[in-house]
This record gives sequence, structure tokens and C-alpha cells, in this order.
Amino acid sequence: MSLKDKIILITGGTGSFGHEIVNFILKQQFKEIRIFSRDELKQEMMRIEINSPKVKFHIGDVRDKDSVDAAMWNVDLVFHAAALKQVPSCDFFPMQAVFTNVIGSHNVIESAISHGVKSVVCLGTDKAVYPINAMGMTKALMEKVAQAASRELRDRDTIVSSVRYGNVMCSRGSVIPLFIKQIKEKQPITITNSSMTRFLLVLRDAIDLVNFAFHNARQGDVFIRKAPACTIGNLAAALINIFKSDVPVQCIGMRHGEKVYETLATREELRRAEDLGDYYRVQIDSRDLNYNKYFTEGDSKQADIEDYTSHNTVRLNVKEVEKLLLTLPEVVSEL
Repeated sequence: MSLKDKIILITGGTGSFGHEIVNFILKQQFKEIRIFSRDELKQEMMRIEINSPKVKFHIGDVRDKDSVDAAMWNVDLVFHAAALKQVPSCDFFPMQAVFTNVIGSHNVIESAISHGVKSVVCLGTDKAVYPINAMGMTKALMEKVAQAASRELRDRDTIVSSVRYGNVMCSRGSVIPLFIKQIKEKQPITITNSSMTRFLLVLRDAIDLVNFAFHNARQGDVFIRKAPACTIGNLAAALINIFKSDVPVQCIGMRHGEKVYETLATREELRRAEDLGDYYRVQIDSRDLNYNKYFTEGDSKQADIEDYTSHNTVRLNVKEVEKLLLTLPEVVSEL
């Protein structure tokens, strides 16, 4: 599907993803981009920065379906990025995460279907797999909401799909800007656990994933971006080397709601996944409640497959992490 003559709605469009995908779309032929969010200051800053009459701004909240409906008319494509993403705040206020990440996602999907939108791509996270915190739990439920809606649709209706990826380097909430700040202030780099691993993804790869889903999704698909990983210890060491610093590294212990490693795909998902090179396509489980393995039967082959985690993916050493960091404009500008 071409973007030519298309209207694209981006919920939560003033965030890191919104800025990057707007810049991506601006290089193509399109009719209009609509930025939907509740933060008028960020919208004003983005409006000044982009300075394009083809980018329109809509104040609203995904929790309020009327405001979603008001922005949805004549839309061809929706990128649903609006979410509460901070692990501690979601744990302290879990119902707020439910209202935005679950009910808000349901509002966006239902509005898109009722308005005849061609495709909805919902942005997920590795924290939704085996979730141990409220943010991950509600993002996992977002995927279930998307798939439940897709089960009632045909391929000629609105295509509802999701994408799932790991940490985006230098996005808001990333530890990289924090580590750089500590290095520049000659403070110890505070890490939770040196052997903890995390997937590493540049923002452009996340945009490519979403664009790939837009062009290739079938009903209920979840697309997963393969990515390398590194230990937090190697990430800190790479930044110290890049900035030619001698600051110490201080281990402060794991924080509440953290995992030693993240998982992008479960072994159950990988059994029905299609390997597309840089991506996995996890097809929707189309079985209904009459299927016996939900209740009385098992699967002996299930244990033969490993989950896809930041512990068993390609692991970067310090030099390889340095090379990747130096591709990030945020890091280069700090140098």
C-alpha cells in the first residue's frame, strides 16, 4: 500500500516514535499527517519544528473515544503509539495504565474499524512478554485487544496488527542519556546489574518495523524485530571508552519491576511464527474455545524450542557496542 494521497493518524505522536515516523513520512508522497495527543505544549513545539501545513494537530486523549472519533474521519492508516510507558508510575497507578494502554487502545481500534480505516498498527514492547510489571501487563493486554478485534474482521476490512520491539536506544527513558550525563558530570555510572542484558535497537529500525507491518500485515499479525543485545556492563564500558572517561561504575542492585533479561517472543509464539529475515511474523492463533489443547491436551514438542531473549540473541561485545553507539546522532552530538 502506497502512502500517496493517504491520511495518516499517529496517536501519541509527540513522542520519540512520532517525531521519527513523521520525518520518515515527510520524505514521501502523502496527503496529510494527523498528530493526536493530549500535550498541547509538545504539540506546539513539534508544530514549530516541523513547520508543514500537511501536518495537523489534534488535542485529545485515547481514553476519550469521542475525541478519537473526531480525529479519525477519512483516515487511511493509524499508527497507535499512545501509551503510559514508565514502569514505576504504571506500578503505582495501575488503573491509569489500564485506562490508557488497554481501554484507550480498544477505543482507537474500534474507532478505526467503524471509520473504515485500511490498517491499524499498534506499537508493543518486549516487556509485554512474561510481564512482571503493570506497564508490561497492560501492553500485553493491548495485543490481546488488537487480536480479539481482528478475529471478527476479514482481510478486506480494517487490518489490525501489532509490532513488538526491545529498547530503543536514546529514546525517552533510555539509560544511555543518563549514562552520558553522569560521565559529563564526572559522577559514577550507576548500573543495576552488570550481567543484565537488554536488546539494542536504533529508532530507525523501529520505524522500519512499523512500515514493514503496514505493508505486509494480515489480520492479527504480531511482527517482532530481531535485534542484538548487550550486557549493561558492556554498555557502560562502551560509553566510558567513547567519551575517554575514567569515571567508576557503581552497581546499585536491581530495581523493582526489572528483569535480568527481556523476551521478545515465547517458544509458543515461535512455533507458529514465520521467519522473515529481520523479522518474525507471529500469526494469530485462530483456534476457538472448542479447541481441546486449551483444556485437556498438551504438546510434547513445545519444550524443544527456546524463547527468543536478550540472553540468547546475538550478543555484542564492548567494541561492537561502541560502533553501534557512534551511529546514533544523539551520542555524536554529545561528543
